[in-house]
Amino acid sequence: MSVRRKALAMGSALAAAAAATLAMVGPGSAAAATTACTVDYSTNDWGSGFTANVKINNLGTAAVNGWTLSYAYTGNQTLSGSGWNGTWSQSGKNVSVSSLSYNGTIAPGGSAGTGANFAYSGTNTAPTAFAVNGVSCTGAAGTASPSPSASASPTATTSPTASPTATTSPTATASPTATATATGAAPALHVVGNTLADASGNTVTLHGVNRSGTEFMCVQGYGFFDGPVDAASIAAIKSWKVNAVRVPLNEDCWNGASNVKPEYAGANYRAAIKTWVDALRTNGITPIVELHWGHGLYTGNSSGCSDVNATCQKPMPGAEAVPFWSSVADTFKDNTSVVFDLFNEPYADRAVSGIDQAWLCWRDGAGACPGISYPVSGMQTLVNTVRATGAKNVILLGGLAYSNDLGQWLTHKPVDPTGNLGAAFHVYNFNTCSTVACLDSTVAPVAAQVPLMAGEIGESDCAHGFVDQVMSWLDAKKLSYLGWTWNTWDCGSGPSLISNFDGTPTNFGIGVRDHLRAIG
Repeated sequence: MSVRRKALAMGSALAAAAAATLAMVGPGSAAAATTACTVDYSTNDWGSGFTANVKINNLGTAAVNGWTLSYAYTGNQTLSGSGWNGTWSQSGKNVSVSSLSYNGTIAPGGSAGTGANFAYSGTNTAPTAFAVNGVSCTGAAGTASPSPSASASPTATTSPTASPTATTSPTATASPTATATATGAAPALHVVGNTLADASGNTVTLHGVNRSGTEFMCVQGYGFFDGPVDAASIAAIKSWKVNAVRVPLNEDCWNGASNVKPEYAGANYRAAIKTWVDALRTNGITPIVELHWGHGLYTGNSSGCSDVNATCQKPMPGAEAVPFWSSVADTFKDNTSVVFDLFNEPYADRAVSGIDQAWLCWRDGAGACPGISYPVSGMQTLVNTVRATGAKNVILLGGLAYSNDLGQWLTHKPVDPTGNLGAAFHVYNFNTCSTVACLDSTVAPVAAQVPLMAGEIGESDCAHGFVDQVMSWLDAKKLSYLGWTWNTWDCGSGPSLISNFDGTPTNFGIGVRDHLRAIG
C-alpha cells in the first residue's frame, strides 16, 4: 500500500545509557512532590545524529496523572521532527516532552516511555539532570521548580505523495538490535512444489505483518524508521505469534541518489536496513525485503505523484531497479532466510491500454510498456538481475492492479533457473478481487502451482470482519499472509494494526492479533 503520510524523524546506531533519580507531582501542583521515580536515558548514535529514548519509572505509591519531563544538553544537540509517545519541544539547550492522552497516567511501579531524534556535531554528551513536572532529580520527593523549556512542538511534514488507496500519519524510531532468542534464527527457505520449505524439507507457512517506514522516512529527510526497531519492539511483534515481517525499501535511498540527504542515503541506509533485517532474522522472524517506492516520472492515469524521484508508488520498476536489486541481492544472498519481493504494487494496467498488453509490460518491460514514459524493467529482467549475483533466495512477484490481479500471472510467469519463485497478492476490502468467488477463481489456481503469499491484507473500516474471512480462506489453503501495517497511524486510513509499539492493537488489529495467536 502507498499512502500520504505525516513524516517524523528517526535514525539508527550504537547505544549508550544514563539514569537519574527524581520526584514527580501532577502538572497542576506547585507543592512538594509525592512520587519518587527514576529516568532512564539512552541513545542510538550514528555520528551526526541520534535517537534519544527516555523512560520515566514511577517508584512511589501514588499514580502520576500527566507529566512533563525536562532536561538540558551541553552541546549543540537539536531536535529533529516531532518525536513519539509525547509532545517534544526545545528552546536553546533546554528540552521538554509532555505526556499524551494515552500515556499521561503512570501507575505506582509503572513507567512511560518516549523518544525523539536529534542532530548534532562534535560531542554528544548525555544529560545528567532531569525534572518531571518541575521537580528536580533528588532521589526522593522534592520541591517543584520551573521547567527549563517552553517552546512549541515542531510540526510534522506532510509527504507530497498520494495513492489510489488510503492516507495515514506515522511516528518515529529507535535502532535495531540483533540478539537471537531461544526460538533460533529464521529458517533458510526454498521452494518445493507450491510451498516454502526449510533446509530439512519441512513446510513453512509465514504469518506476520508489514513494518512500514523504511520506504518513506529516508527520502523525506527524517531518518530510516517510523517508530522503534529495538529488541523490545521485536518482542512486541513476536508476542502476536508473528514469524515474518515485510520490510519496504526505497530505491533512491538504497542507491544513494542525490535527492536524498547523505546521512540517510547509500551506505548509511543500507547499513540501517541490514542491521534491521539481521535483527529480525536472528530473532526467528523471516524478513521479506521489497522495492516499495522507485524512480521514474509518471503522470498518467492513477499517478501517485508528479515526481521523478522515489517519493510514491510508480506503475512499474524503472531502470534504477536493476542496480537496486543487484545490490540488494548481493547484500543478502548468503542468507536464504531473507525473501525478495521484487516490486510492491504494479499497476501497468492503469498505464497501458489493454490487460494483455499490461501483462506483457509486467513481464518484459521496455518497449512492451507504451504509456509509461520512463524505461521500465520487467519482472523477467529483475529475476535475471537477482540470479546473476548468485542469490538463490526465494523471489515473490506481485500481479497487476496493485498486486490484486493474478489473472494472467501463470501465463506470464518469468523463467527462474533456481525454481525459487512465488506469487504475491494484496487484498483489502476496497479491492476488485476481494470476494471469496474471486479468490477461488483467480488466486487459488496460482496457489496450486507456486507458493503464494498475501503480502498485504487489511480493511479501511477500523474493524476486522473482512480480514477474518480472508485469513480463514488463506488458512484453508495453507497460504502465507501479512497484515498491513505495524505502525501507529489511524486504523482506518492506514490501516494500522497497533496504537502503540508495545503491541496494543487497534480495533482492526485485534482481529489479526487474535487470529495469529489462535493458529500459533
